Amino acid sequence: EGAELATGGTRRGIVVSTLAEARFFAAGGFDDILYAFPVPRWRLAECSALAQRLQAFQVLLDSPQGLELLLQNPLPAGKRRWLVWLKLDCGNGRAGIRPTDPEALALARAIAEGSPGLVTLVGVYAHCGNTYGCRDIAAIQAIARDTTAAVLEFVAA
Repeated sequence: EGAELATGGTRRGIVVSTLAEARFFAAGGFDDILYAFPVPRWRLAECSALAQRLQAFQVLLDSPQGLELLLQNPLPAGKRRWLVWLKLDCGNGRAGIRPTDPEALALARAIAEGSPGLVTLVGVYAHCGNTYGCRDIAAIQAIARDTTAAVLEFVAA
């Protein structure tokens, strides 16, 4: 009920951190879900099943190996391409590629231009998990500003 309220009743545009959550929301009629963790090889079959079932099941990538995994495992003929967000690590340190890493821009280009029939770059994604240890609003706002600046600079490049 909370997710339906948060989406204004559209049941679209939600982000989940586990595939159990994705399956739960899919069963509840949500058909636009982002799995907000870079696709691990051992979860690829589950991701493929959700991508085939939902109108838009989106995944994160943060490495050339992740891109290669999707390219080697295309969705079945007649189904959409993998919908991919590039995961940027703007200070959290959990997952993602640093936007200042020279490989990050190369990876974004490879996703966007490499095999458009198999993979579509939807955008870039950053999670400010490094705010969890903050003790005040000013510290959270500083991280948000730094993350926003890093993402915008990367996108401009």
